[in-house]
Amino acid sequence: SSSATVSPDATGWAWQWPLTGARVVAPFRAPAHAYGPGDPGIDLAAEGSQDVLAPASGTVAFAGSIAGRGVVTIDHGGGLVSTLEPITARVAVGDRVGAGDSVGRLSVGGHAEPGTLHLGARRLGDYIDPLLLLGAARRAVLLPCCDQPAG
Repeated sequence: SSSATVSPDATGWAWQWPLTGARVVAPFRAPAHAYGPGDPGIDLAAEGSQDVLAPASGTVAFAGSIAGRGVVTIDHGGGLVSTLEPITARVAVGDRVGAGDSVGRLSVGGHAEPGTLHLGARRLGDYIDPLLLLGAARRAVLLPCCDQPAG
């Protein structure tokens, strides 16, 4: 099931999917620099419940509106932070949440298409691909680079 906790990868962290039956509809595209174009997160389509779940345990660092869209940011410790938007928050700053706890309902606003949730992740201030934490990132596959002479 996509909502189950996965085994930690090389980062030592393991997250749960923040939507039941979620599927990725927009991948992570790292910006070239802090203010460059890109999509420093992933967009997920809600296939089931519209409840938004904490991807891991932590403390709510922000719950409110930014530029007309609802945002919840969770500090997971160790320099790891998640951001969920657009969301109608059910939590407040300082609340402790467990992995899989409902932190709000999917809302509308921002760049995310209606019916989708944007999940961002930062580690020590740098954006990282949330799929690494969800255990779903594609691994590099090495292919032969050249034709081998018949021998």
